[in-house]
Amino acid sequence: MKNNPILVDKFLDHYWLSSGVSQNTLSAYRSDLKLFSRWLGGSLTKISDKDINAYFKHRNLNPATQARILTCLRVFYQYLVTQKIMSNNPCEKLHHPKQIQKLPIFLNIQEVEQLLDTPDKKTIFGLRDRAMLELLYSCGLRVSELINLSYHNINLNEEYIRLHGKGNKERMLPMGEVAIDYLGIYENKSRPFLLKNGQTDAYFLSNRGAGMSRQNFFYIIKAYAIRAGIDKPLSPHTLRHAFATHLIQSGADLRSVQLMLGHSDISTTQIYTHIQNTQLKSQHSKHHPRG
Repeated sequence: MKNNPILVDKFLDHYWLSSGVSQNTLSAYRSDLKLFSRWLGGSLTKISDKDINAYFKHRNLNPATQARILTCLRVFYQYLVTQKIMSNNPCEKLHHPKQIQKLPIFLNIQEVEQLLDTPDKKTIFGLRDRAMLELLYSCGLRVSELINLSYHNINLNEEYIRLHGKGNKERMLPMGEVAIDYLGIYENKSRPFLLKNGQTDAYFLSNRGAGMSRQNFFYIIKAYAIRAGIDKPLSPHTLRHAFATHLIQSGADLRSVQLMLGHSDISTTQIYTHIQNTQLKSQHSKHHPRG
């Protein structure tokens, strides 16, 4: 059992270098392996598929969590097989549990406009927040992509933004005119004051003059949602969902939306067509005389 932490560290280092996954994924995998090791009470290299099934049964996990942990264990033990520490992967015969597909919560166009209009444009922080919200909705960014933006990622003259998303995959996105306008205002009237004579390449700054954190932006968007009177559980990801849904509702093809979102698999993007189909069904039953 003493070697378990060493194996986990070596695996995570290898996995990060070979796959380019985010730090959030690495942290989740570290936690999953730590909990599994603690429950096992012995060496991670001396287990079978029965042990893994017993662990899932012991924790009574929901399908989504179980699927994530199984993915973690599968790649961990495949690494041990590759390193010839184990002869076989105990996860080979295990299957992911069936999951009920949940449609993401998103805002309609009117609600998006309410949210975007909430920041006070007369203040330094209001200008910053409006620019962040506009860019988030204009490009459908992940919150990690938004807060990790640097000056060299944005070209207002060429009207595009360069990103490094999941797996360190690069993509370039066009920005909308409104977002470009507010980014220009932020650069001229807000960011210099937030910088406080310091030096940083981070594009969006906190009140301390450093890069914006995920937690800070989460609180910001929640506060604006309350002020805008939006009675939905919001997160920064909600505007990403709205971006994709509104594009598809307006006739954008699925492949283009996939590229803009940075999805590696188009099946991930297809959920937004399900949202549209659900809305159509709702409108039909509500307004059609024989609905």
